Amino acid sequence: MKNINRIVRQINQAYYLVYTGTILSTIIGYYLTMNKQGSIDSKNNFNITLSSIVIMYILVSIPAALALFHKNLKQWRTIEDEFAKTKKYIYGAQVRLFVVGTGLIVSVISHFILYANTTNMSMIFCALIAAIALFFCKPSVNKVANELQIEIDDEE
Repeated sequence: MKNINRIVRQINQAYYLVYTGTILSTIIGYYLTMNKQGSIDSKNNFNITLSSIVIMYILVSIPAALALFHKNLKQWRTIEDEFAKTKKYIYGAQVRLFVVGTGLIVSVISHFILYANTTNMSMIFCALIAAIALFFCKPSVNKVANELQIEIDDEE
């Protein structure tokens, strides 16, 4: 079904856009902090607050995004109009990617802002958690067909 390929392409654009943003934020963060001398005080109130906000965002946004997508998917499956069903699915999948991807990008940026010259790895761990969650959101033809309960042709 050509429709499934179109759905996968549209969602993949958002998926790779998130990873492109992550790579760009890593490169920019590296070059901005490359020449800094010494380390930043990790006991600073701003650092503690920002890292706590990022950690809480990761802990709340990933399960919420995955659960809300799954809940809405059950409703989308019942829609008879295939155009409306795929439009809602694409929008929901892209929102899920951007919510999880925001955690990834913010974790990378926060690492460079807070801990670029220290050994504190909490933001790197947050980025890894978000990257793993993002990996589970990657669309494929079989996954989309299974989630929307659409039969795919073997001819493609």
